[in-house]
Amino acid sequence: MKRVLSGVQPTSEIHLGNYIGAIRRFVDFQDEMDCFFCIVDLHSVTVPQDPKDLHENTLKLAALYMAVGLDPKKVTLFVQSHVPAHTELAWLLQCNTYIGELNRMTQFKDKSQGKETVTTGLYTYPVLMAADILLYDTNYVPVGEDQKQHLELCRDIATRFNNKYGNTFVIPEPLIAKFGARIMSLDDPTSKMSKSNENKHSKINLLDSPSKIKKSIMKAVTDSESQVRYDLENKPGVSNLITIYNILSGISIENIEKKYEGMGYGAFKKDLIDVVVSTLEPIQQKYYDIVESGEVEKVLKEGAEKAREASNKVLNEVKKKMGFVSF
Repeated sequence: MKRVLSGVQPTSEIHLGNYIGAIRRFVDFQDEMDCFFCIVDLHSVTVPQDPKDLHENTLKLAALYMAVGLDPKKVTLFVQSHVPAHTELAWLLQCNTYIGELNRMTQFKDKSQGKETVTTGLYTYPVLMAADILLYDTNYVPVGEDQKQHLELCRDIATRFNNKYGNTFVIPEPLIAKFGARIMSLDDPTSKMSKSNENKHSKINLLDSPSKIKKSIMKAVTDSESQVRYDLENKPGVSNLITIYNILSGISIENIEKKYEGMGYGAFKKDLIDVVVSTLEPIQQKYYDIVESGEVEKVLKEGAEKAREASNKVLNEVKKKMGFVSF
């Protein structure tokens, strides 16, 4: 089986954009490929984190992974910091990565803009991301457009290493969803839905209550018209809501447009609330059952053992080819 790897940072809560754009797809992958899904806590500390929040969010994310349908018997679910090979390989890859390459990373420019101090971790974390991927002989990486540049860097680093030391790394390919991979903010449909947006109604978190979901959708930006029509250029807000409706309900965009023809945004938003709530309620119930069962820690321990075994094979091969002494 081909291997797929992906990771999500345990910062704040997981929102609908994360679910639709990434995590929901993971469930489909688990029956088709050998899946490694990682909670990338090391990536999260490139910016300041409250230790208590980091601890709680890591366990919460693991429980949510399982609640959306990831089966620990089918996938390897683990925490990045539980596998030391990630940081060790990252250092070795940093020594084979050029400053000019990191200077071109647009995400670093975006995240560091306007800040008085910026950590070196934020600057070099694309190399850690490359290590995450290359450690597992990964064939495919689900990425959004905003992460595509980092995967290209990973491929460049792997190719350079292979050319210099001999064939070592599998060159990974991106898996980019054709539709729905980029869910936009409810308060600004020109920006991606983001954990960092301070407006709580800019996003819908997977554990939000029905009343919070209702309020956020009713406040969602639309336009001065009243026609429910998918038109990204002229009606980005409505188009974003139609995308959410389409993906969660399975109703085609064409049929959504027909259903609400002449009805206006009120009826459309009311039904969208029902669609979102009915999607999230079973996930929430399963989440709380998993948390109460205490099985999260057991799953993460077993996943870390399997990940360490797989990653050490690659790391040892890298160190051998680079000339490091081992006994």
